[in-house]
Amino acid sequence: MSSNVLLTLVDLRKWYRIKKGIFGTVEYVRAVDGVSFNLRRGEAISLVGESGSGKTTLGKTILGLEKPTSGKIIFEGRDLASLDSKGMTWYRRQTGFVQQDPFGALPPFMTVARILEEPMIINKVEKKERRERIYRALTEVRLTPVEDYLKKYPHMLSGGQQQRLVIARAIILNPKLIIADEPVSMLDASVRIEILTLLRELQKRHNLSIIYITHDLSTTRYFSEWIFVMYAGKIIEKGLTSELLKNPLHPYTRALLQAIPDPDAKNRFVIREIPPGEPPSLVNPPSGCRFHPRCVFAKKGLCDKKEPPEFEVEKGHLVSCWLYENTEK
Repeated sequence: MSSNVLLTLVDLRKWYRIKKGIFGTVEYVRAVDGVSFNLRRGEAISLVGESGSGKTTLGKTILGLEKPTSGKIIFEGRDLASLDSKGMTWYRRQTGFVQQDPFGALPPFMTVARILEEPMIINKVEKKERRERIYRALTEVRLTPVEDYLKKYPHMLSGGQQQRLVIARAIILNPKLIIADEPVSMLDASVRIEILTLLRELQKRHNLSIIYITHDLSTTRYFSEWIFVMYAGKIIEKGLTSELLKNPLHPYTRALLQAIPDPDAKNRFVIREIPPGEPPSLVNPPSGCRFHPRCVFAKKGLCDKKEPPEFEVEKGHLVSCWLYENTEK
């Protein structure tokens, strides 16, 4: 494995066991169902898909908040399944989490100073160093003058300031990986670009690897090197951001791009085509390609029977779709 690779997922699955009916029939919700990719040091990827596609579950499983059903999570060459409690403590110090709802992510009874100090107390950072880190983190997320914020509680901050505090907490232990789960979806439009720009600056400054989880393809062009498109628990397209946005291959990716609002008034009467139907149940997903019940290009007897492998249509641009069976480079 290359020393430049920070994180590797190998056929990762997270299924939730449920019981249905009066006889307690056991079934499984296949929230993440066979995901593999590499994430390099200092690299940002966007994990894109509609609600229920498994993005957040994948993020939580990578963080160790959910236990994988099968597959491997390898961080700096170490398989998480082989780590004991001491090893997991080390791993959690290497990772940070930026949640979707900043107010819900912050303990309302703690001051800003205490919120930032708490993870350092847990990880036994010396008291003198804690103060230095708090000042540095608040300065980096632009909550200044720092003295004005230390004694404030979360409800005394605006939504954008709360999210800056969440980011400060995520970087306070100098992690190598940040998972940002819809970090701007609950913020005003005027604040969103500021938060994404801030995350991008922190990534460059500290050589952070970031997994940016979103349903909004329009924000990915400002943030990540790569885009991974997720549908019904699987990643169905991977590509460089510039290439994928210019030349989306999978019918589902095209539909996501079609859903981006167009500010040009001339296009207000343009009819946008969207896939029919609803995303499939992850308890009983369709056979073959999981998108085939909604796909106008589906080939009967193939797409509905056989799951497509990844085809590399262009260098580094992979898609799981039978339309590209004979176009692999």
